[in-house]
Amino acid sequence: MFSTFANAWKVKDIRKKILYVALVLFIFRIGSFIPVPGLDIDILRQEMVGDFGVIGMLVGGELGTIFGMGIGPYITASIIMQLLTVAVPSLERMKKEGAEGRKKIDAITRYLAVGMAAFQAIGMTFSWRSMFVHQNIFVYAVSVLTMMAGTMFILWLAEFLTVKGFGQGTSFIIFANILSALPGGVITLYNASLGSVWNAISVIIIILSIAFIVAFVVLMNEGQRKLPVQYSKKMVGRQMFGGQSSFIPIKVSVGGVLPLIFAMSILGVFGQALMFFPDSEWLANASAFFNMSSWTGAPIYIVLIFAFTFFYASFSINTNEMAENLKKNGGFIPGIRPGKPTSDYIQRTVSRMSWIGASFLAAIAMIPIALEWIFGIPVGFGGTSAIIVVSVALKIIKDLEAQLLMRNYKGFLSN
Repeated sequence: MFSTFANAWKVKDIRKKILYVALVLFIFRIGSFIPVPGLDIDILRQEMVGDFGVIGMLVGGELGTIFGMGIGPYITASIIMQLLTVAVPSLERMKKEGAEGRKKIDAITRYLAVGMAAFQAIGMTFSWRSMFVHQNIFVYAVSVLTMMAGTMFILWLAEFLTVKGFGQGTSFIIFANILSALPGGVITLYNASLGSVWNAISVIIIILSIAFIVAFVVLMNEGQRKLPVQYSKKMVGRQMFGGQSSFIPIKVSVGGVLPLIFAMSILGVFGQALMFFPDSEWLANASAFFNMSSWTGAPIYIVLIFAFTFFYASFSINTNEMAENLKKNGGFIPGIRPGKPTSDYIQRTVSRMSWIGASFLAAIAMIPIALEWIFGIPVGFGGTSAIIVVSVALKIIKDLEAQLLMRNYKGFLSN
């Protein structure tokens, strides 16, 4: 990994892209320390500690700042659009239009992100109304507009990174946000280890568990089932084509971290509603009941992870289309007849991979929660964070290696 970065830094074009990434992340972190105008941020952090939620820790910035919502509204809008693309025929047709259709869907997603940003900013401002130095409608309006503008500026930074840097800009923003919370988690664990020998042993076990989670995520992130494909020979003119063998890769975790984010979003609905009605007792009870760290919310969390894993796999992998394409190109899976038997075979494989992937996601999500239950010490690093950090880190390395390989290839051709 370090040798890849060292080699990439020596190349001028790639070094420029790395500097673009560093500059954007620096701007993002600076904005995460600028408080919302008129808000007493010290009082806010004293009263709201622990209330930001896991989703906020993943895709949001520092609580009470102009980047406080982070890229969360855009992520929510993207999730909603993915679900609507399956449910609404017109959006499904738009998706199949190729690049032009994707542009239209991206534009709709951005407009929806503005609406989600407005909704979330109004909710936050309403719940913080007693913490503003001057409590009037003008101050509240400035707060809402400031946080909305902060979110859309972060989205612009992410798109700038995608164009000028390498990889997906949104992934870098989330990656940086998670890593920025790690020093605080390390300090928390260190302070927890000072109480007694048992506390020190507990912290050591937690650290070893986190190392195991990271290693397990790396293993499962690269895991896939390769379905062998054989292409029949055919004569075109005087030349023989085909007869080659290939494979269809089916990833263990088809949806990646999305099922976890879907599940957390559903469980966090009552917490979001509580921002608008902070005095509602039944909303507070519902939020506590569905809290994924509680004994009642954790089983529901696991069920939702499995449900969304299968749901995402069902519309992201079209087995009928795959079987039809194989048949058109003269390909077949050895021992399986073309057509519907091939489609059924691929579907069974996807279902088995989904069971394994969902079990993996549930285990990764629940290990940190179980450690907090057992030892009573905040772990500070969730399973979702581990999956995102490891996945983005591996993607960064692969992108750098691909750019280095492309440069060497071009150099070889020019010689």
